[in-house]
Amino acid sequence: MRFVFEQGKWLPEALAKEKHKDRRPISRLPDLPSCEKNPEFPFSPTLLAFLEGRQLLIDDLPFSLEQIQAHYENGYLRYQKGITQTERGGYRCERCGNERAHLFASFHCARCEESCTYCRQCLMMGRVSECTPLVVSCVSPKRIAYDRPLVWSGKLSHAQQAAAEAVKQAIDRHDELTVWAVCGAGKTEVLFPGIAHALERGRRVCIATPRMDVVLELAPRFKQAFPTVPIIALYGGSEDRFKQAPLVMATTHQLLRFYRAFDVMIIDEVDAFPYSVEPMLQYAAAKARCEPSALIYLTATPHPAWQREIQKNKRMAATIPARYHGYPLPVPAFEWCGHWRKQVQKGRLPRNVLAWANERIQGGRPALLFVPHIALLQQVVQILKRLDARIAGVHAEDSARKEKVHAFRQGAIPLLVTTTILERGVTIPRLDVAVLGAEDDLFTEGALVQIAGRVGRSALHPNGDVRFFHYGKTKAMVAAKRQIVRMNRLAQERGLLLS
Repeated sequence: MRFVFEQGKWLPEALAKEKHKDRRPISRLPDLPSCEKNPEFPFSPTLLAFLEGRQLLIDDLPFSLEQIQAHYENGYLRYQKGITQTERGGYRCERCGNERAHLFASFHCARCEESCTYCRQCLMMGRVSECTPLVVSCVSPKRIAYDRPLVWSGKLSHAQQAAAEAVKQAIDRHDELTVWAVCGAGKTEVLFPGIAHALERGRRVCIATPRMDVVLELAPRFKQAFPTVPIIALYGGSEDRFKQAPLVMATTHQLLRFYRAFDVMIIDEVDAFPYSVEPMLQYAAAKARCEPSALIYLTATPHPAWQREIQKNKRMAATIPARYHGYPLPVPAFEWCGHWRKQVQKGRLPRNVLAWANERIQGGRPALLFVPHIALLQQVVQILKRLDARIAGVHAEDSARKEKVHAFRQGAIPLLVTTTILERGVTIPRLDVAVLGAEDDLFTEGALVQIAGRVGRSALHPNGDVRFFHYGKTKAMVAAKRQIVRMNRLAQERGLLLS
């Protein structure tokens, strides 16, 4: 689809009616001024509702080209350039913020019939090139206030209540707030009062998380807590992608399609991959926020730099150092296991690792054994199957991942060998965990704290075993244990633990 500028407006060449001497490709012209609406135009509420708060390619819109163009010509939407040139002579993608030269490429474009540059960084969301405009609504989002939207019979602990009040104040003041809550502290419930407060004032809320699994887990919980509020869940292949709602659950990649949409942006697991290392996703979150708006970060394992800022009061934060049930966090035990990689290559496991696994199987306690790499996983699984043929392994590229995790939850798999894919989002009663090769660089302080946080989450079973098998202690291992001990001490000092 070739866009041209003709008689003072952008026009898809497919709709152009005459050859005009000033016709030029869209890539050669700046954006037009803001829209002037024609009040007599019979606009489509459906089209405008779909585009509300979004920044999309024309191919993303389930409407005819004629409809889209008519709304543009009558001031109800505008076209933005997808790729612009920077002052330094480089390129910038206006959807994902990319300015890195190696993430742009050029090709002979069938649309504009010339060499055309496109962004490779956000290609998975549809190609943005010099001749493809982004479509933005010129209509302000509708604000609907909900009366007492929260229907939840649970009760917050003292620490949760204090954090919930901090969230509510940050929303009112359009502030930035970090909620540092230990694994199993119930940080989702901490959000309920603040989100209800926002919805009662007609504000739009987004909860973004790096992983689809978390979106799928959160959506039913929020639909149950806010039964009168429309809620959508957005991720790759989501059936809700053509819907709008005042409360949105989304993967951070989906934020690339939003533009000045949310009054409250909540980033869950802000320390998790890929959000923690990908500037594109951080740019997308900023672009999706209204001005002004509140930004709430949720984390159980903040980056060490953030921890120092919080301790020095340079970062506004609410800390929850204890779990909702009032029992201390299980502290990991370090256990040397020798050169375990060589033993695995020979078809063996260290004796203490094998004994740990066998004890869990014989005692009927579900167990997770973390290994650093997929290549090692299958070897370890084959060795452990000698103890019990039901033992299985799971990793991010496993097509049967969901089925295996479900079978593990149901008790059909007594011990599951896994990569760090299960370091978060797993809550199973009576669980024990171990890490084989805790000295590996993949196991950062945050990853080890998260792994330890899988244990003791249930009020009926608040204790369990956390074992780090290693071939030499690392700074990350020591820091992870120190963080857990420090949180337990802080919880004790604040009177949050049961006596």
